[in-house]
Amino acid sequence: MYRRAVSRSLTSAFASPEAKRRHVRRLFATIADRYDLITRVLSYGMDGRWKRRLIARAVVRPGERALDLATGTGDVAFGLAERGAVVAGLDVTHRMLQLARAKQGAAAGSAGVVWTTGDMAALPFPADVFAVVTTSYGLRNVPDLSEAIAEIVRVLAPGGRFLSLDFNRPESPFLRAAYLGYLTVVGSTLGWVLHGDADTYRYIPESIRRYPGARGVTDLLCGAGLTGVAAIPLLGGLMTIHVARRPG
Repeated sequence: MYRRAVSRSLTSAFASPEAKRRHVRRLFATIADRYDLITRVLSYGMDGRWKRRLIARAVVRPGERALDLATGTGDVAFGLAERGAVVAGLDVTHRMLQLARAKQGAAAGSAGVVWTTGDMAALPFPADVFAVVTTSYGLRNVPDLSEAIAEIVRVLAPGGRFLSLDFNRPESPFLRAAYLGYLTVVGSTLGWVLHGDADTYRYIPESIRRYPGARGVTDLLCGAGLTGVAAIPLLGGLMTIHVARRPG
């Protein structure tokens, strides 16, 4: 039933890494102005709490350089800056960064956050420079997950920490079907109401279906040479915070 609800155009978005890259760029340009609303709705209002937990887990020290990937409208970047980090926020969608800049004056300690339009798979930064790299809802959206993780490892300084917040792909077939079904119904409704296109937010459950989930991401992080890798379940395991460290 869930699979039949996915249109041919949305399925084609996952036909190749380049097709997914194009689709994601179009999608987030479309939803940028409603991004904060959607994350609140789909997280049952807990998105802010989860991001604060991720920031706390980063254990940022004043003066450390931090990079927030897929920064969106800047919530995590602002939180890192408030704790004294020197922060760069990167997103592939320029409109997201315009919205982040508009919020900047109201966020404590955020005046020095620098925004960069860029791709997680080709980071415009030198190697070994960031003590902390974070991302929220970023890994699931990259066209090539191994490629993006390799870039994250490259820019992390020795001993640097990586943290990721994202949807999980439940291992239980029953729970997975119920979860994806819920996201499909809610996403379709929001898509019609906000954009006149049910497929807009159907992308989320479809991307989760193709995502390796918490265990698969853990394996990829370990395979990339990171240590201390842990997956912290949220919302009964429907969401996950991953934490890892570059040796050194």
